Amino acid sequence: MVTSESKNIAAFLVDLDGTLLGRDEKIAPRVEEAIRQLSVRLPVCIATGREPGDALSFARQLGLTTPQICDNGALILDPTTGDELWSAPLGQGNARDVVDALVSRDVPILATHPEGTVTSPDEISSWNVTRVSTIDVIESFADELLAQFEAHPELQAVKAYLPYNGLWAVNFTAKGVTKGTAAKRLGQILGCEPTNMIAAGDSYNDMPMFEACGLSIAMKEAPDELKALA
Repeated sequence: MVTSESKNIAAFLVDLDGTLLGRDEKIAPRVEEAIRQLSVRLPVCIATGREPGDALSFARQLGLTTPQICDNGALILDPTTGDELWSAPLGQGNARDVVDALVSRDVPILATHPEGTVTSPDEISSWNVTRVSTIDVIESFADELLAQFEAHPELQAVKAYLPYNGLWAVNFTAKGVTKGTAAKRLGQILGCEPTNMIAAGDSYNDMPMFEACGLSIAMKEAPDELKALA
């Protein structure tokens, strides 16, 4: 993958759904072995729109000990302890705006806050929310949500394809918070520049990470916009 310039590569950032994970939501044995071999040579960081529990579970399955990115770039965790290393909360008002909009449309809700991930507004004991998502929606509905919040001054919304069922997720974070933002924060933690990182992904929410990192790898089924950046 990288030969004469390998000494310049400082980290590998990799998406979960459609990249590390197959349609069965599992990591294939040959992929797991490849990641394990790579992690001996340089830090490997999952960068996913999923909640912390999933990021930590797969990181531990792969034996990864370096910081991991979840909540579409709004949260960086230590996989060995589960401790938060950096986060970018939505803010109470913004979180309520998104949750109210999703409730009014009667679609699934996933919200991450300090006590964990919840699926109902009634379960949110603290509105210190880092990310709100809806999942398993059709693409036209995802696009409607993006259009609804496009002009919001403090919110960022991006859609991601879900290969395990062919539907879509929409992730909401604070304005300007993306996987690309997290890549830059990760660089500060690791003491390197994002331009010395490799990124691999398959969907629209990976675009900011591709723009931030020095080398990008798009999966075969990625949209043309992502392949153009790779």
